[in-house]
Amino acid sequence: MRVVSLLPSATEICYALGVEPVGVSHECDYPPAARSRPAVNDVRIDPDTDSAAINEQVAAVEQGEGIYEIDADLLDDIDPDVVITQGLCDVCAVDQILVADVLDARGIDAEIVTTDTHSLADLYEDVRQIGAATGREDRAAELVADLQSRIEALRNRVAAIEEQPSVAVFDWMDPVMVAGHWVPELVAAAGGRYPLMETGEHSRPWEWDEIREADPDVIVVSPCGFDLDQTRENLADLTDRPGWQDLTAVQNDCVYLLDGHHFVNRPGPRLVETAEHLAGLLYPDEFERPPEDVTVPLTKTAARE
Repeated sequence: MRVVSLLPSATEICYALGVEPVGVSHECDYPPAARSRPAVNDVRIDPDTDSAAINEQVAAVEQGEGIYEIDADLLDDIDPDVVITQGLCDVCAVDQILVADVLDARGIDAEIVTTDTHSLADLYEDVRQIGAATGREDRAAELVADLQSRIEALRNRVAAIEEQPSVAVFDWMDPVMVAGHWVPELVAAAGGRYPLMETGEHSRPWEWDEIREADPDVIVVSPCGFDLDQTRENLADLTDRPGWQDLTAVQNDCVYLLDGHHFVNRPGPRLVETAEHLAGLLYPDEFERPPEDVTVPLTKTAARE
């Protein structure tokens, strides 16, 4: 079966199910084998700049041809049986409407599998759906059972903790956006309170005064699409804001940078690993500390500059 995956989370699911895609998106980089697969799409913005500039670029191209373009000739040559895309966010990855238009225009007879992930339950359903489309139903059931078991084990460990810190996860810095969708659920599984958003809510911008009023105990900075280096380069978008130094999380050295590109904004199997990493940040005496290529405290980052 010839499978094309147009979003990184689906590519990770494919590999976890033992399916190697014949084509991927330009962002599919995990597992490392995915980097050798041909990229079927490209992006019309420059992602290697600051968060405000990216935000402006996205707003501009959304009024025109859109953020993404598909290499229709390459897709035609690949001649896939299944194309996996998404319906969650047309900023994050190629959506199903663009895929359907290209397939129809080229007369490519392929099944479109669309993911629309807002929670862990949706992730489990994505795994089952991709497993069914690729003939890996049994392996999908095993993977879902493993992910559910790990989340349940984590919840059981933190259940007895009485004083759980309030947490805010920022998935953009200019404007400041608080992460929604699956993130509140991950924080809860890790033993934190997430007062600003409910599971399933769309991430959205917040006024800075609202963040200051909420005054979270712990702040996790994980911009969508940014690795740790790019997050470090853009930290002034937060640290230069009025009242930043007065926030409880800042005062108590409880601000952490977390690789948003791989571990927060990508709804694949590693979301469970993300919940485990969050537990390590919230309760370092109870859980293993996450590796430094995944997350670092802000104080350590500042010391390097």
